[in-house]
Amino acid sequence: MVDHPKPDSSDFAIEVRHLLKEFGVLKAVDGISFELKRGEFLSVFGPNGAGKTTLIKILTGLTRPSSGTARVAGYEVEEGRPEMRREIGVISHSTALYADLTPMENLVFYGKMYGLECPEESALASLEDVGLAPRRHDRVRTFSRGMVQRLSIARAILHDPSILFLDEPFTGLDLHASNVFKEHLQNLHSKKRTILMTTHDVSRGLEMCDKVALQVMGQFAFFEDVKEVDKENFETMYFDAVRNNQFTMGIRQH
Repeated sequence: MVDHPKPDSSDFAIEVRHLLKEFGVLKAVDGISFELKRGEFLSVFGPNGAGKTTLIKILTGLTRPSSGTARVAGYEVEEGRPEMRREIGVISHSTALYADLTPMENLVFYGKMYGLECPEESALASLEDVGLAPRRHDRVRTFSRGMVQRLSIARAILHDPSILFLDEPFTGLDLHASNVFKEHLQNLHSKKRTILMTTHDVSRGLEMCDKVALQVMGQFAFFEDVKEVDKENFETMYFDAVRNNQFTMGIRQH
């Protein structure tokens, strides 16, 4: 067995240096560098195709960068690294839940995969955290989109990770479900978990975060403390990026 070094005691939960991911001539992530302290919440905005999902895939060990380095929870990011995976939870519009199973069955299954000593107890505690304990024996296929996303939170926090990655988690939610989901995320942040979220929802994203980034064509065109951000100016910058991206895509299609 390889004896991997223990993570250091750095104040940073995520450290990224000159990260690059190429797919042929396309640079999905192009030289990104940033740091996120433990307990901070970063919202990453950007048009479709800006490379936001690719960035999350690199930081969660699902794909390798072409070059550059990244440390998550003190570990060097490596594909399939089990030590790092125990420190992270992932939430996206793709829920990774089994619709024909109940919430309890889903979470117990994942709890066993994580090697939890008491997966049933952990599953019930997670469901109570997101307000789904009364529905724990119902089939997931009977749940609304908002309830499924809350169950996704329960799955992501089942093993008590220190860092959460959220990839467009508000996709497909109506206003009520979005507000409920936001409250649960704010509760997670209040417990000092580090959160990195990609989103198109400028209003909610700015309201929830400590740090703000705008990713355009694989690069961070903007990275700042939210206290230093003028909301109106940022919204203008974001929607300009979206419009320019649509124009560029139109040129490519013709």
